[in-house]
Amino acid sequence: MSETKCIEIHGEQIAVLDEGQGEALLLIHGIGGSSQTWRAILPRLAKKYRVIAPDLLGHGQSSKPRTDYSLGAFAVGLRDLLDELGVESATVVGHSLGGGIAMQFLYQHPDHCRRLVLISSGGLGPEVGLILRLLAAPGAELILPVIAPSPVLRAGNSVRSWLSSLGLQSPRGAEIWNAYSSFSDRQTRDAFLRTLRSVVDHRGQSVSALNRLKLREGLPTLAIWGEQDAIIPVEHAYSAHKARPDSRLEVLPGVGHFAQVEAPIEVADLIDDFISTTVGPEPHIARQGS
Repeated sequence: MSETKCIEIHGEQIAVLDEGQGEALLLIHGIGGSSQTWRAILPRLAKKYRVIAPDLLGHGQSSKPRTDYSLGAFAVGLRDLLDELGVESATVVGHSLGGGIAMQFLYQHPDHCRRLVLISSGGLGPEVGLILRLLAAPGAELILPVIAPSPVLRAGNSVRSWLSSLGLQSPRGAEIWNAYSSFSDRQTRDAFLRTLRSVVDHRGQSVSALNRLKLREGLPTLAIWGEQDAIIPVEHAYSAHKARPDSRLEVLPGVGHFAQVEAPIEVADLIDDFISTTVGPEPHIARQGS
């Protein structure tokens, strides 16, 4: 995998993996994640495409300012990133929160989006895992430092490395631990809570794109979902497919919320086949790259 590079946008550092050549793919990770969530599929896709996987603002190695972490703000930031990289348009792939951002990106910046791929996407129904609902409730900022103290996380990282070396750690568990272990940093915790509360409250997801899915009818759209997703239920995939019957839906048996790490070869092949068999709109506006 290529090395992470940092790009300054509006005074903030955005870390990004940028690998391969050809038609562009923009990979958007979920809440508490980073570009590393794509580590298993990025090299495979980069053999045919230019794959751009940023750490969203407030995540990973990117800056974590006290700022707006709404879907709209993320969408604008991604548009500016593509402009900085000289990319006119891309197939946009979003996982979980990244799916909600991808749909907002399409809504705000349609000329930049050639196709849409949603993997266990947020923003398609109110239901969401209990832990996220609890963390969105008032007072969570007082609880997180207690449930994620640095000594425990350091010890946990050592145990995780040992289990991984023995091949005993599941990909799903590794992704959950990566998000949990990031909470030892106060700036990351603050950014996480601002992001979470922009889309979730104690009752569930507070933002829905279901009523907007038909706005770009005809845009090639693929949804990939794990049948065993315990964070965002697979029923949301069926609801989205009902709203956009021209879309393609792939439900993966035995897979949970993190399809890109639990079934990476299958997911990469589905994305490649989707791009190879569909034609997205050509960009209408020329962009200046850096």
